[in-house]
Amino acid sequence: MVHVRSGLAMRHRPLAAVAAGALLGFAALAGLTWIASRPQAEAQQRPPSLQALKKTFARPTFVPSPEDNPSTAAKIALGRRLFEDTALSSTGTISCASCHDARLAFTDGEPTGRGVSGRRLVRHTPTLWNAAWSPLLFWDGRAVSLEDQARFPTEHPDEMGSSFAAAIQRLRRHESYVRDFAEAFPHDPVMTPANLEKALAAYERTLVSPPTRFDRWIGGDSDALSPSERNGFTIFTGKGRCINCHSGFAFTDHGFYDIGLPGGDRGRGPIVNLPAADHAFKTPTLRELAWTAPYMHDGSLATLDDVVRHYESGGVRRPTRSRDLPEGLTLADEEREDLIAFLLALSSESPPQPSAEPWVGAPRPAAAPPRPEDSTVVSQADKRFAPAYVRLKAGQTLTVLNDDTRTHNVRIFDPRMDFNSGAQEPKETVTIPFPRAGTFEAFCGIHPTMRLRVDVE
Repeated sequence: MVHVRSGLAMRHRPLAAVAAGALLGFAALAGLTWIASRPQAEAQQRPPSLQALKKTFARPTFVPSPEDNPSTAAKIALGRRLFEDTALSSTGTISCASCHDARLAFTDGEPTGRGVSGRRLVRHTPTLWNAAWSPLLFWDGRAVSLEDQARFPTEHPDEMGSSFAAAIQRLRRHESYVRDFAEAFPHDPVMTPANLEKALAAYERTLVSPPTRFDRWIGGDSDALSPSERNGFTIFTGKGRCINCHSGFAFTDHGFYDIGLPGGDRGRGPIVNLPAADHAFKTPTLRELAWTAPYMHDGSLATLDDVVRHYESGGVRRPTRSRDLPEGLTLADEEREDLIAFLLALSSESPPQPSAEPWVGAPRPAAAPPRPEDSTVVSQADKRFAPAYVRLKAGQTLTVLNDDTRTHNVRIFDPRMDFNSGAQEPKETVTIPFPRAGTFEAFCGIHPTMRLRVDVE
């Protein structure tokens, strides 16, 4: 039996390291998993067609929002007003828009910004484009939602040096704010920090990057990209392995990776108490990157040429360096130029404005509720849990097998159950006991789009 100590699971190592008494049982499990995953693995080895690749970057059909904070025109308008108001800072000189300037694609154009203290901040100001789809916010993923994110810069002594409670006291002096809050929250018409957070988040969810020539190309306009840009796409999805992390509509998997940049910033590791995630930072969106220089979490790379050459060099070699990075990448000058040309095609030709596509304001389409599978074994492969929704009986255990090529983690952060598997290497298994009934959500602390729902009856 596997026991949990201090919230950390005891993991099963690869089969050669397992004691002889348990060898047959684990061999059977590994064998069954191998047989089940063999067709999938073989399919993954076949390169996808160009049309299939294009589909993986298709634009969404709705903007996600939490059930307790649906977007309304009044709430969005209030959020924008708050976003641009310096009254949220202790000195009355800094607003959210001071660092997330719409004219600079919601960045500040600096390697690292400054706030009320005048001191340089530790990390580069990230763009807010497409933050609605991000399961975790900040370079280290410390915020679990846009609502949660809003308070961090407000309370930071070097950024805005205040609090929402103090900001509310300042805003209450203005009758127009009292009216705006009442209109935005008719069922709770009061000025509170929680409603302030919700309004800011509602506005920030409207910051959807607009369509570019790349979107016209994947939509069927074969002339929308030049031959050089199309070759750059081939490199991006092929030998460059950029697609390993920069995937989907927003060109990010929202994961956290050590890409070999020098420096002592430990990034994601301390947030999830996971040394394997030291020096790992969130994969940024590549949308509108022509307008968001300089690059990286520390703003240390000034140009896209610098960025590409960093990946060619491989960066700092250390145990936490991501396996998703290309090994021995060598690009000819023309290939490098083509790759950069493709990256620039993900940006607007003029300073971008938030998308006005009809679906941006459309409600979430109705969908049939998912059905759980009765399974006590779940695999991790291709940055997914499979199955992603299981049903157990109280007292049963769930075995999670890392059938991937990268390090994973299983995290359950719930008042009823605080569980952290630690680093789970390829072919290792984690066994999680579920002693009581309830619904639990597990996720990977390194790849937070990996979600697993567990119904315990």
